[in-house]
Amino acid sequence: MAKRRFAWVIGLVVAAALLGACGARTVPSGEGTTKDTYRGEMPPVAAPTSVPAPAQPPYSGQSSIPSLAETQERMVIQTASLKITVKDTAAVLDAVQSLAKELGGYVVSSNAWRETEQLRAQVTIRVPAGQLQAALQRIRAQAVKVDSESISGEDVTQEYTDNESRLRNLRATEKELLELLTVAREKTGKAEDVLAIYREITQIREQIEVLQGRQQYLATMTAMATISVDIWPEPLEQPIVEPGWKPLKTLRDAFRALTQTGQTLVDVLIWLVVYGVPVLAVIAGPVVLIVWAVRRSRRRKAPASQ
Repeated sequence: MAKRRFAWVIGLVVAAALLGACGARTVPSGEGTTKDTYRGEMPPVAAPTSVPAPAQPPYSGQSSIPSLAETQERMVIQTASLKITVKDTAAVLDAVQSLAKELGGYVVSSNAWRETEQLRAQVTIRVPAGQLQAALQRIRAQAVKVDSESISGEDVTQEYTDNESRLRNLRATEKELLELLTVAREKTGKAEDVLAIYREITQIREQIEVLQGRQQYLATMTAMATISVDIWPEPLEQPIVEPGWKPLKTLRDAFRALTQTGQTLVDVLIWLVVYGVPVLAVIAGPVVLIVWAVRRSRRRKAPASQ
């Protein structure tokens, strides 16, 4: 009977956790060049005589991530993209990278390559969200002209709020399971009951870790704005005469091409005389003989019929 009671209690607690935190396993991990996630350590299982305090803050019922009630602001992931034309690609690339560090941000990626003998570059940086407009203004100042610019934002306030609610429900469920684990050890002492409760605690903590990682990612991405800059060099002035032009070399190449063409024509003529004529004679000889024989036969038959 005691075993059945514990089974019913465990079932009710797990059902409450699933109803309160449904969808927690499907929370996406987020995309980007860098991922800022939090992985807390699982606290040890309670001793047989007491319920231990959690070893890490994630399971203490409090979160180090600021709640919306504290910030009173919308959580928006801001992204900006620019394409600029500059005089010195290398200098502007260094300036953008230095700007990110100066404003308290960092460089996500940086690439530079040569195209038609000119240097091109692409750099992605992250700066504090409040410094986005200042950063864009200083990047524009480095350009000869701004070819294109776009700014977009993704509001994740609702997702953040929903995740906070799920975390509260999961922590409450975890607390109840820990208390139930203590009761099971003190009263029944059966290993199968303890292991069943422990498995449920492990699943709840996995869901808590996933949600906390997502919350940390959202908090980081909303705190930092992403700026991608495509740096193009200013087109060079085209000279009247292309450097490296050699008319004498062109003249020699023309005579060489003419000579090669004449050689090809002579080679073709030799092949026709030496190879083509005998082959045609062999093929056409029998045909000519057959035609001559047919015509001669017709001529003989014509006088006889008259």
